[in-house]
Order: sequence, then C-alpha cells, then structure tokens
Amino acid sequence: MTYKSVNPYTNEIFQEYDFATPDAIEQPLQKTTQLAAEMLTQSYQAREEILTKISHLFSQERQPMAEIMTREMGKLLTESLGEVDLCIQILDYFALHGHEFMDDVTLKSNFGKSYYTKQALGPILMCEPWNFPLYQVIRVFAPNFVVGNPMILKHASNVPGSAEMAADIIRRSGAPEGSLINLFLNYEQVDEVIADYRIKAVALTGSARGGRSVAAAAGQNLKKSKMELGGNDAFIILDDVDKKELADVIPGARLYNAGQVCTSSKRFIVTEQNYDYLLELLEQGFKSVKMGDPLNPETTLAPLSSKRAKDKLQKQVDEALVAGAKLVYGNQPVDLDGQFFMPTILTDISKDNPIYDEELFGPVAQVYLVHSEEEAIALANDSTYGLGSVVFSSNPEHADEVARKIEAGMTFINSTWVSLPELPFGGINASGYGRELSALGQLAFINEHLITNHSVH
Repeated sequence: MTYKSVNPYTNEIFQEYDFATPDAIEQPLQKTTQLAAEMLTQSYQAREEILTKISHLFSQERQPMAEIMTREMGKLLTESLGEVDLCIQILDYFALHGHEFMDDVTLKSNFGKSYYTKQALGPILMCEPWNFPLYQVIRVFAPNFVVGNPMILKHASNVPGSAEMAADIIRRSGAPEGSLINLFLNYEQVDEVIADYRIKAVALTGSARGGRSVAAAAGQNLKKSKMELGGNDAFIILDDVDKKELADVIPGARLYNAGQVCTSSKRFIVTEQNYDYLLELLEQGFKSVKMGDPLNPETTLAPLSSKRAKDKLQKQVDEALVAGAKLVYGNQPVDLDGQFFMPTILTDISKDNPIYDEELFGPVAQVYLVHSEEEAIALANDSTYGLGSVVFSSNPEHADEVARKIEAGMTFINSTWVSLPELPFGGINASGYGRELSALGQLAFINEHLITNHSVH
C-alpha cells in the first residue's frame, strides 16, 4: 500500500508516494530532537515572526493550496478557499498572542516564592485526517511552534499532496529545519515512532477506532496525548425558535463539506410544534443541491472523499432502514461517475437501530421527534460521543441554560458549528480528550515546571 492522491470526482489516481524507509524516519527524529534543544534558547517573538511569514505565503498561494485539497478529497473549491483563509487566521492569531499564553503563573504559598513556568515538551507526532487537509495541520502546528515543540506529521493516506504543500511552505518561510517534517508512515511505523524515546507527545484527529489504537500506544509508552475523535452532534430546536433564523442555517448545518465534518449536526431533535417545518426545510434544501465538479463554482454539493467512504455510508443507511428507520427523502443512486451520495433524511430511529449511536460521515440527516425539552436534552446526551452540539431558541438566556445541561465539549447557540483560533476545540467521552486552538490548545503539550524558593517570602 502507498499514499495515493485519488480525485473522488474523476476517480483518477494522479500521484503516489511510497512509505518512509527506516532511514527516512530516523533522520527526522534526530532533526526534531536537535531543534527542540535549540528552541529552548530562542524567543517566542522570533517564532511568532515566522508564523507571520507562513501566513503571508498561505495568502500568496491560496489558490493552488485550495485546488490540491479539492482534487485530493473532493470538497468544493469555495470550501477549500475558506479553509486556507481559516489557516491564515490561526497563524495570525498565534503570531500575535502566542507569547502571552507562555507567561509564568505566580502561586500563593506560605512555603516561599512560588510559580510555575511553561516549558516545551519536545518533538510531537501529529496524525491528521483528510476532511480538512490543511486546517487540521495548522491548528496543531501554529500553537506548538510558538511553544517550541517540533513536529512530525503523519497525514491521511489520501491527501499526501496537501501534506507536502504544507510542509514545503513552512520550510520556505524560514522556519528552522525540523519544525514540521511530513512522513508517509504506515500503521506499524506509527507505533514505532510513538514508542521512540525522542517523541514526547502525540496529537490525533480521526475516528474513535484510530484514537483508541494511538492512545493505547501513547499510554503504553507514557506519552502525553490529545485526541479529537469525531461525534454524533445533536441540533436541538426549542419551541420558541426563530424560524427565519433556523431557515438560514438549514440544510447547510448538515451538508457543509458534504457532511464530512466531525462537528456537523447529525441528529436533529425537535418537538411536534416544529417537526413538520424542519422536515420541510431539510427536504427543500436537500432537493436544491447541485452535484458536479467541485472546482466549478456553481456546484453546491461535492462528492464524498472516496469510494470507501461512500460504501461505508451506504451500508449504514441500508442497515438503518432494515432496522426500521423511515426514509423521508434521498437514498437514490446518483448518475455521476464521482463518489456522490444523494442527501438523505431518516426518521423513526429507535434506540436499538445501529445508527442510533454511530457517526454518519456524509449528507445524511437523522430527525428525532420528542415531546418535551427535557426529552430533547436526554436524547442529546444519550450518546457515547460528546463533541459538539447546537441549540436554537429566540430566548438566548434560556438557550444558555439548556446548553449547560448538554454533555459535550462545545455547544453553539443560534449558530452552526464554528472553528475560530480564539475558541477551544475538543470533546469528551468517545469524542476524545484535550483541546486544540486558544490558550488551552497551546498549553496542551507543555511542562508546568514548578519553581519554589523557601528563602524568599
């Protein structure tokens, strides 16, 4: 097996990359270890200046970066351009604020003058997914680069060109050699790198299955880890919802990136008062999509990332229907060569239905009818996942009360999910642990080094 760039719209293989050799792995381990020691004597401001240079390069190469993402994993070009813009925001944010998060923290103690200083851990292995090929890399790279943690990147096997482009731009920015090194690793090699004494921490975004494997390897080797493992996010519509506000975000809440977003709304939970209206909004929106070439600005729904992804989603829908789910719209073959999946709406999903507690990674909306607000909250929390959630209500204060009762890492009120550099991103339970972005993300992989002086009070 090799890393392959396969266009999911044309099914064309346009680039292949071999797995890394043992020598190709050893050299980056040496370089990142050496750089980690050198970074201890560098100022945060110097690294922030490099982030600004990387941001400028991203701006200059915005179009080709967007095009390689679209060609490799199929997302709409407009979405790819937006992803590059988000990367620029993240780079600029940590270039401006990164040093602020590294200030020492004074502690009150009768023992003596006490504080803890924040120190880099050292080389990090990051394993990233295909659905946001550049954003996933930059949201880990930018804050950790400020801290002084060099990184080895193991990207998804279907977006190698995006990984190479990101690493190349970082090299050309003047970042020290070893700041981010892209390696085409197989699963066995990933375990070997995690076990290497020079790797100090592991960050992974991916499936719960992949997270369990990597977290187990990290734990076995006593390495700090951070996991973002997808979700089955609830979208709660309260009785007093502003229908116009709701219409503005449906069906985009489910169809953005062809539904291949860990934080996209997958379970729409609504009472009888707005049930028919929600189904009408979803069906109207789903019927209006235009499938086609994702490089064409007139296309509104892209193909899924691969045949494997499409087959898996179809299997889940088929099993859900056999188990009693009702098909309201969709689930028809698409007469196009690419990996397109017709937007689909399912209702009447019982607790024993296999998709009740599964993540459906694609344009499939599950709609649940409940009879009270309390039932809506209980249903939202009845999941092994716990990443994001949404609450819609015309009463912001009441919506806030509901949000506090949801078991999730993030809740968005009167908005679909967002990712911004100043907001922490992450989940709980089977959705993982730890946070990325914001100060919390930057401080995920540091040593909180206590220093206390009994001679000074």
